[in-house]
Amino acid sequence: MKDQIQHILAAFLVTCLASSAYADLPDVSFASIDGGQLHMSDWNGRPVLVVNTASQCAFTDQYEELQALYDTYRDEGLVVLAVPSDDFQQELDTAAEVKEFCDMAFGLDLPMTDITSVRGAHAHPLYRAVQSDTGFVPRWNFNKVLFGKDGDVIATWGSRTSPMSAPVRRAVSEAFSLD
Repeated sequence: MKDQIQHILAAFLVTCLASSAYADLPDVSFASIDGGQLHMSDWNGRPVLVVNTASQCAFTDQYEELQALYDTYRDEGLVVLAVPSDDFQQELDTAAEVKEFCDMAFGLDLPMTDITSVRGAHAHPLYRAVQSDTGFVPRWNFNKVLFGKDGDVIATWGSRTSPMSAPVRRAVSEAFSLD
């Protein structure tokens, strides 16, 4: 009887911890490049890689690797969110132009936001939260922030770290095993 009670209490505790651990992604949304909203809370319990992007940057070819990373891990639950930004004056003029460029040049089907500020006084609330929690601020386009399944920032990388690099893939793989 004592073993059964301990087992029930342990199962209850695991259930409570699991349900609260997945509610920590910042409760924010982005305007979607396709219309509507992208809510970070829709991805609770899944690793999310958020990348500030630009269509006219020397690192724009990383879109190809972002799509490859998404294709590699999407069935396991990874979300790769592209956040086009003109903070460094290297983005096209409209979201429609960005969408057309990404469709034509890279065939992207990963989630994308509308053009969004990622730094400074007008930074999106997600980026303000990351800065407040970790001190990380994008220094250029194609900076990467990996959120774990629990919503905590696991790692950040600058522009020069490619999405399919060993450190990114290793962190993504480890994110699936963290609870």
